This record gives sequence, structure tokens and C-alpha cells, in this order.
Amino acid sequence: MNVREAVYDLLRARGITTVFGNPGSTELPFLSGFPSDFRYVLGLQEAVVVAMADGYAQASGQTTLVNLHTAPGVGNAMGSVINANANKAPLLLTAGQQVRAQVTMEALLTNPDAASLPRPAVKWSYEPPRPEDVPAAFVRAASIAQTPPRGPVFLSIHMDDWQKDVDDVATRYVANRSVNARTAPDPAAIEDIASKLAAASNPALVVGAEIDAAGAWGAATSLAERLALPVWGAPLEARLGFPQDHPNYQGDLAPGIAMLGAQLEGHDFVLVIGAAVFRYYPYVPGAFLPEGASLVMITTDPLEAARAPVGDAVLGDVALALEALLGRTTPTDTRPAPAVRPGPAETGDSEPLSSGAVFATLREVFPDDGAIVLESPSNTPVLRDQLRISRPNSYFFCAGGGLGFGMGATVGVQLAMPDRPVVGVIGDGSAQYAITALWTAAANDVPVTFLVPRNDEYAILKWFGEFEQVSGVPGLDVPGIDNVSLARGYGVPARRVESREELHAALEEDIPAAGPRLIEVPIQPGMSFP
Repeated sequence: MNVREAVYDLLRARGITTVFGNPGSTELPFLSGFPSDFRYVLGLQEAVVVAMADGYAQASGQTTLVNLHTAPGVGNAMGSVINANANKAPLLLTAGQQVRAQVTMEALLTNPDAASLPRPAVKWSYEPPRPEDVPAAFVRAASIAQTPPRGPVFLSIHMDDWQKDVDDVATRYVANRSVNARTAPDPAAIEDIASKLAAASNPALVVGAEIDAAGAWGAATSLAERLALPVWGAPLEARLGFPQDHPNYQGDLAPGIAMLGAQLEGHDFVLVIGAAVFRYYPYVPGAFLPEGASLVMITTDPLEAARAPVGDAVLGDVALALEALLGRTTPTDTRPAPAVRPGPAETGDSEPLSSGAVFATLREVFPDDGAIVLESPSNTPVLRDQLRISRPNSYFFCAGGGLGFGMGATVGVQLAMPDRPVVGVIGDGSAQYAITALWTAAANDVPVTFLVPRNDEYAILKWFGEFEQVSGVPGLDVPGIDNVSLARGYGVPARRVESREELHAALEEDIPAAGPRLIEVPIQPGMSFP
């Protein structure tokens, strides 16, 4: 058995049979004779490749293989790798390396310090010292990617390693290894949290993306109902941890210190599950918590636990933690039900449409089993108000703050959930970072709908400029981009609509899509709030 055969066997044994990539010369030996039971999803630029894999890994929950091209390909991909790290997407990133005989002379396409290049955006980075070590490195990498907190890992493989022989007995041993990484939190810590919830006069629950990734929506909902807990969404999370239409749900916390602290006014105990404490931007100094309030977070991420600016932390699997809390709490009959969040804001139908009108129209036709990938920063608060997701694994957002996630992730999410309608809401500025994802969608006939609200500007940057009291900043307007023509050029049917009636008809026709579709709708400029 050679290295290439051994690696494909161990990938197959772990169900890692979808590969996202953009091949280069140093990757050809790995891809030669590509197995018929594997699927290769081609992207035209490495950042888009990683974004597709990010969406796929999150939606499927599986470690996902990404094949990049030596140092330049890794460099192209780095923005998306940073996003994937923030999203806690389990990616196994690989890149080819020059043949061993030419590394010392640094021949063309040598990556002189391959393991350092993707750091610190990956959990582990490695270049096996011998060809015989490559299969074991793949097993180790796949295990680390899935070990909480999940995230991307990186392997650099010399292009002449793939045909070298390996010890098939040793390879079988390492291939059959498994790592169960679920760790229950300390029972004493859970008992202490249960006591604090019982003693608090007005506790609150804050939920994050880990709850969705752990499949724990039901347990979180049961805990909130049992204890009459008002529930808040942690700011800027990649996924939703609670049904947005539930009567206990209060909305999203703001990502500013002072604003968030004010939102929690009146609560004397705050339990945060599956989220960082907290993602703040911009800097708005103030009290982290209301006077007299305490906070405890439960997370799988020791770094998040260590860097939190306030509160105590408990490490452990969030699903197991919620189940343990349900076993140590009793239903309350003394607390009143939380105040019901107001319904979506009313919208008009002026032209150009407001973003509220666009997303209210989307709400009218959005299917119950639909999923949203969101990358329209200036319109995010309005979409979250109008479209209240009530099903797990249905909302994907970039927690890293960098643009370029949405177009590719929309394709990846749909490939992972082929039976569900997937809509990518992508701002016209954001779309340009990953526009080549349209080609992949067309080439693979991926049934996704891209909805592009067009305001011809970086509206969120103008809002930040006002907030930061700066003026005269160049480069904040991006007029003249015809996304409809771009989509058609990549083979995606596309149209531009102006009115609510046209938008409703287009969305009704294109969701679920028969193949990739793009709808562009001009909207009013400026940052949008509900």
C-alpha cells in the first residue's frame, strides 16, 4: 500500500468523501486517479473554496477536507481560514509541498515554513517528517479538527510522498483509532449553577452557536420553559441557539459593552451557554453587567473561558450540561412568564425598497424547512427582526467579521443539506469577495437562491464612520456593479426586481430553486435597524 491509497482508505472510513479544492501542480499526485466514491467540488479561488467547505462542515457536522495549492494557495485562503476558525468549522486543510529533493534549495513552489504560514488561525499545523508518517498525520488532524472547540487544522504534504510505500499493518492500526471528545462538566459546578438559578429573582439565559452545533435546541428550550427564563442571543454568533419565534426569546444582545450591560438591566444572574462572553465591536465602554448581577458561562472552549472579561466559567459539552441542568432543576411556579418580544417591525413599499420591506417579503414566502446564510452587514439587524428562524441548523453567519464567507458558504450548506431550500442573503459589496462561487453553483447545478440587496455602498462602514466621528474617508461607495450580468456570465439565471410585488413573485418562483438563481433588488442606502 502506498501513502495515497492509505490516506484515501482512512478518509473513506471516516466518511470524509467530499473534497473542496482548487488544484495546483503540487496537488496533482494526491488527486491522480481520484476515487469514484469521492466527490470533488471545484472552486475558482482558494478563499471561496474554504468558505464553501466552512458552510458544508457546519451544516453537516463532519470534518471536511480542503485541498489548497502550496504557499500561494494558502495565502489566498487565509481570510476564509480566519473566518472558519471563528465559526469553529472542522476543516482539514491540506496543501502540496515541493518534492523533498528541492526543498533545501527552495525551488519554485517551495513553502519554506509551511507549518507556520496558517498560524494562528488553525488549531494544529504540521508537515510530516517522513512519507510514512502522512497517514498518521491525517488521523491526528481529523481528530483535532473535531475535538472541542472544533476548528480548522493544516497539513503540508510533499508531492513525492504520495507514491511511497507504507506499512499497511501500522496504517490499519492508526486508521481504526477514534477519539470521543465529549466531556461532561463538573457535577459540582452544575449543582452550583442550578442553585444560583433557583435563588435568583430574575435570571436570564444567553445562548450561542455551540448549542446549535451540539444539537441541543430542545434541551435549551426545555430549560427556558421550565424556569421561565427570558432568553437572549449572544452577539455576532455564527449560528442560533434558540428558536427565534419562541415567546421566551427577547432578541439579540448588542455587541457594545455599555449597550449589552444595559440590555441585561434587572437580571441578577446571567447563564451563558455555548457562546463567548462576549463578542464586542465597536468599543463602547461601560459596565459589563448590571450592578449586583453575576454571570456563569458554559463552553467547550478553554480559551474563551480564560479570556472572558467578566463572570465564572465551566468547561464541558453544552448538550450534556443542559441535560444535567434539566436533571437538577424543578419547574418554577413563582416567576412570571418573560415579556413577549414585539413582532417584526412594520414596513412600507416605497421604491427603492427598504431592507425591512425586502426581508418582510422574504418572510412571506420562506419555507418552514429553509436555511439562511447571511452576509449583508448593514442589513443584519433588520433581517434578524423580520425572519425569525424556528428550526435548528438553519442560520449561518460569519463570526469572524471578514467578508467573503456568504457566497461560498451558501453553496456548501446546500451541498450538505440537499433536501432543504437554502437562501444566501448577500450584500452587493460582500458578493464581490467571492463572486466566483456562482460558477461552482452553476457547474454543480446547486439549487440555491442568492438574494442580493443592492445599495451601491459599504453602508456599515459609513455608519461606523459616523459612530467614530470621522469624515472624508475614501472608498465607501461601489456603484455600477451589475450583479445580474455577472451571475449570467457564470451561468446562473438572474434578474433584477424593483417592487415588493416583483420580489414576492421572484422569491416564490425561485425558492426552492431548481438550480442556482440570483435576485438583485435595489434598496435604500444606509445602515438599517428594525
